[in-house]
Amino acid sequence: MGKAGRPRNQTARRQALVSAAGQAIAERGLEGLRIKDIADAAGVSQGSVLYYYPELDDLVLEVHRGAVESYLASRQRAYEEAPAEDPAARLRALLHSGLPSMTDDPVHGLLYELHRRAGRSPGHAELMTSLFAREVALYTTALEVGAATGAFSLAASAHDLAHSLVALEDGYGLHIVSHNAALRPDRARELLVAHARAVTGRTDL
Repeated sequence: MGKAGRPRNQTARRQALVSAAGQAIAERGLEGLRIKDIADAAGVSQGSVLYYYPELDDLVLEVHRGAVESYLASRQRAYEEAPAEDPAARLRALLHSGLPSMTDDPVHGLLYELHRRAGRSPGHAELMTSLFAREVALYTTALEVGAATGAFSLAASAHDLAHSLVALEDGYGLHIVSHNAALRPDRARELLVAHARAVTGRTDL
């Protein structure tokens, strides 16, 4: 009985360490990350952290993977919860789900911090590339459905416009979490929606 329960316990412990590491990264940043911070946040010994993750980089990669999946799931939910018969409402939901809601937004702060590893780690680069591609796919679907139903008059291909929308989100989001006083969350959202209006022909977005 004990042996049968062990895999579940190990999975739960790993998930707890990933959560604690994410919290520590959000609070201290990647450069200042220490095993002790993760152990303290998880309420375990430093030896326990090293038992499950002998290499700190492997734990950080798991944090990145979890952050990407959680963020994408929240965007997918926002899209699917909007009325399927209203392409403008679904696009609006996507537009409002992609930017930090505040300068200290924990999800976006964590993602931007982890994306910094992409230039030095193939694993992190793959996660960053995957996140971008899947966000583009979400926008592409929203735009193509809108165009097919006559709700949108697209200024370019749905795929190209989707790339631009995601890139704008990333750029605006970086300024927001970097505390750029000239680009607060509400202003960034206004600018993103204004661009979407221009390229879809929907002034009521």
